[in-house]
Amino acid sequence: PRDRIPPPPPTAPAASAVAGPRMGKDLLASRVAPKKPTWSPRSKAILGTMGDEPEVTEDEDFFAADGYSATEVFGGKSLACVGYTYDDIILLPGHINFGVEDVDLSSRFTRNIALSVPFVSSPMDTVTEHEMAIMMALHGGLGIIHYNMTVEEQVSEVRKVKKYRNGFITDPLCLSPQNTVGDVRRVKSENGFAGIPITVDGKMGSKLVGIVTNRDIDFVDDDETVLDAIMTKELVTATEPVSLIEAHRILRQSRKGKLPVVNSNGELSALISRTDLLKNRDYPVASKDSTSNLLCGAAVGTRPGDRVRLKALVAAGIDVVVIDSSQGDSIYQLEMIRWIKSEWPELQVVGGNVVTQRQAFHLIQAGADGLRVGMGSGSICTTQEVCAVGRPQASAVYNVSKLARRFGVPITADGGTASTGHIVKALAMGASCTMMGSLLAGTEEAPGEYFFQDGVRLKRYRGMGSIDAMTKGSEKRYNWTGKAAVKVAQGVSGAVVDKGSLKRYIPYLLQGTRHGLQDLGAISLSEMHEYLYAGRLRIELRSPAAQREGGVHNLYTYEKRLF
Repeated sequence: PRDRIPPPPPTAPAASAVAGPRMGKDLLASRVAPKKPTWSPRSKAILGTMGDEPEVTEDEDFFAADGYSATEVFGGKSLACVGYTYDDIILLPGHINFGVEDVDLSSRFTRNIALSVPFVSSPMDTVTEHEMAIMMALHGGLGIIHYNMTVEEQVSEVRKVKKYRNGFITDPLCLSPQNTVGDVRRVKSENGFAGIPITVDGKMGSKLVGIVTNRDIDFVDDDETVLDAIMTKELVTATEPVSLIEAHRILRQSRKGKLPVVNSNGELSALISRTDLLKNRDYPVASKDSTSNLLCGAAVGTRPGDRVRLKALVAAGIDVVVIDSSQGDSIYQLEMIRWIKSEWPELQVVGGNVVTQRQAFHLIQAGADGLRVGMGSGSICTTQEVCAVGRPQASAVYNVSKLARRFGVPITADGGTASTGHIVKALAMGASCTMMGSLLAGTEEAPGEYFFQDGVRLKRYRGMGSIDAMTKGSEKRYNWTGKAAVKVAQGVSGAVVDKGSLKRYIPYLLQGTRHGLQDLGAISLSEMHEYLYAGRLRIELRSPAAQREGGVHNLYTYEKRLF
């Protein structure tokens, strides 16, 4: 009922509240109200006077002069029956009085998960496994591991992310002096490292007696050689308690790659890696939990078997669970959210997908900490065509975000983003994050192998509603009970062009998004959202001709390079 929906939060907060956490006093001081303008004779004539200065001295007098507010575009009486996509609208520029490097993109994926970058990779089997999730988290975003695999495989993917970058590795893999060189090589092939502490019984927490690294085994041909014969026994260690700064100093002075941390009895309590410390330096805005592990999310369905899957994922250390469903407002998802919150009250839950306020309200009531918004808007999704149900993405994001903000629940725009311009529009319509599938598919970190077709390097990309994906397990995203006799595809399989590594691609997406906010005159996402709900963010609709004009046109041939 509407009387249970809280009123919207007050608009026009103090400057410090909307400027974002990275704004300093000097930058705030520079963003003062503009001085009274000096009008040219032509401007005076246009404004209706040629004598005294016109009585127009405040920027606010011009806010309603151009374009329309979001309320007018998406809820006006003459337009209420029309839904709009990102391409249907254009955002009008604001006043710039800050540099693009000052734009703050920090946001929230859920009530309790803050991100430095509002980018989340989609839980699709051709988009997000551990390599994608690691690189997204290193750049300040988040990756959601898909569930089109066995429980054991999904748990393994999560553990690879959580163990990739640790300040203190609290559960390092250990071996005993009786293990062999072959055991070390097997660990290296499976986990990608060979710096292994050696304890008396091969377990964490027992007395440290040595360490084995690549240098110890490189010239040993016999895999049956026991580690006691080749391990390094003269060790450089740190005694707990020790800080990361002190550990870095010890590693730098000793020129070692690994630093074991022991207690007063010489028992191993942790391990610190030099490469982890260097990654701290190279990726300063990485998304990390309270123990300095990378943040990682995982998707599950709503069938009974998914409760068993989720228990294993929680044990592996996930920070957020995304309930993956094409239509989120179902009794199956509501029951799943309530069960999760009863079992793990602190575990963050993202519900969806939704496109209406009613859908969103039901999931928020059940306990969702975040929402995915989008239905049928993805490049490989055919839900709107097959089922005749969905909503144009710009309208969906604005209307759902308008309700969700009353409860303090962030929303993520999922689908329909084909460029940095679409990302800016999604965020401008009220989204706190944007979830990307096709934009990230084709990168080196996406699952799958590259292939060539007509001289173009491609990688496969498919919707989770495609027949190919359904046969691997994603059918439960569309068939919640498992009793449907016929599979109805709501997606297609295809290919996307190679985009290179995320190491170069994410900085391009970030810079394009920052330029968009700068052109709007908003120094942070929170400030842009305040402009949206106060009517200061102005919007116009684009005719088909205007959309053609806004792209490349009137050229015989051209080359389009993103960066």
